[in-house]
Amino acid sequence: MATLELGTTSAAAEPGTPPGTGTTVRGWVRPGPTAAQRRADVLLGLGMAVAAVIGTELARGASSTHVDLGIGGVEAYVLSAAVSLPLCFRRRFPIPVLLAVAALFVVTGERATFAFASNLTTQASLFMAIYAAVAWSRDRRLMKAAVAVVFIGMFGWLAINFVRALRNNEIEGPNHALLSPYVSSVILTVALNILYFFGAYFWGRTAWGTARQRHELEQQATELAVQQEANSRRAVIDERLRISRELHDVVAHHISSIGVQAGGARRVMDSDPDAAKNALSVIENSSRTAVNEMRQLLGMLRAADPDVDLETPAAKAPQAGADRLPALIADVNGEGLSVGFHQIGQPVQLPETVSVSVYRIAQEALTNVRRHSTARSAHITLRYLGDSVELEVIDDGRPKHAPVGSRLGHVGIRERVGLLGGETEIGPRATAAGGFRVRVRIPLDPQNRPLQGGDQG
Repeated sequence: MATLELGTTSAAAEPGTPPGTGTTVRGWVRPGPTAAQRRADVLLGLGMAVAAVIGTELARGASSTHVDLGIGGVEAYVLSAAVSLPLCFRRRFPIPVLLAVAALFVVTGERATFAFASNLTTQASLFMAIYAAVAWSRDRRLMKAAVAVVFIGMFGWLAINFVRALRNNEIEGPNHALLSPYVSSVILTVALNILYFFGAYFWGRTAWGTARQRHELEQQATELAVQQEANSRRAVIDERLRISRELHDVVAHHISSIGVQAGGARRVMDSDPDAAKNALSVIENSSRTAVNEMRQLLGMLRAADPDVDLETPAAKAPQAGADRLPALIADVNGEGLSVGFHQIGQPVQLPETVSVSVYRIAQEALTNVRRHSTARSAHITLRYLGDSVELEVIDDGRPKHAPVGSRLGHVGIRERVGLLGGETEIGPRATAAGGFRVRVRIPLDPQNRPLQGGDQG
């Protein structure tokens, strides 16, 4: 006979709840089967029905006594196939399928005993029906009730068969073992049935728990992806706002210079026309530079998220710039990292936005080296290339195995350089010693920089 399970589960925890998977999804309902799974179930049910008919015929041929095929000589075949056919809907209607298979299972055992006892397909059908009910039922309470009914019914039927066997003295044997043949047979049969039913139940429970865990992991992955996207977006916005404040300082400097030169030109316009012309020339250049810088400022502010509040800047440190790289390196050198500095080319006066960006990029790169790398030394190279300036920061370390950063610093560097019309190269160095490289090249001519936010002046 088959095997059964009176599996009791704690009311405090849903069967199949995976341990240690983070937040649990309460009230989770397993999605129904896909179209492909439904098609596979139909093929499975039909295939097992055919196999059941073949198994019944083989059991008939292997029987040492005459067998009764039932009504019309086909009842045994029909019942054998009928036990398996409901499996065509095992994942779509798991509880009705379980109840139908269990009922047909008992009827087959009563009406076609030879086919029932020797047909493995019949035994497998009930096992699969129990598994599918536990693994795919959407209503867990109804599932538990249905499984309990089936298990109680099966063990009750098993007990009835034991009583029949005892009454008819059907279980006998010539061997004198520790226990009588009847008691030995009862113990073995009950043990096999417990393994059968509990095995089906817990296999289905594990499958349901695995599906629930997969859902939780997918949900967590989605939340992490959304959070990472939000963090990346926030990093870009923060970098743009930071650059905007720095540009504000640069433009304010130019405007102040224009005011001073205009006042001087007014005073000497009559007495020294040449000096006035020079002052007006300075005003013209400064105003053009200020306009270009202001266009970038407006472009970045237009691209920034309008929902982000612009907080009042904190008290400002000394103005950052390429000329302060030695001071930056001196600060870092005392923190367990040896940093070298090398300058190539004839130094030129950098536009203030470029100078500030060079300093900020070097600062961010060194911060990443200290936090996320095993490097003991790093080197900064500043190259003046005539029409552009290039900054390169390299180190000799490898990424730490401890939790690493989100690489939002790299996002900020790329954003800053992109807004200035430059190029960025960030990644591992192609050397046997390993290490990491951050290299940026920024054009010096503001006319070569793209306007941001679609600003056409």
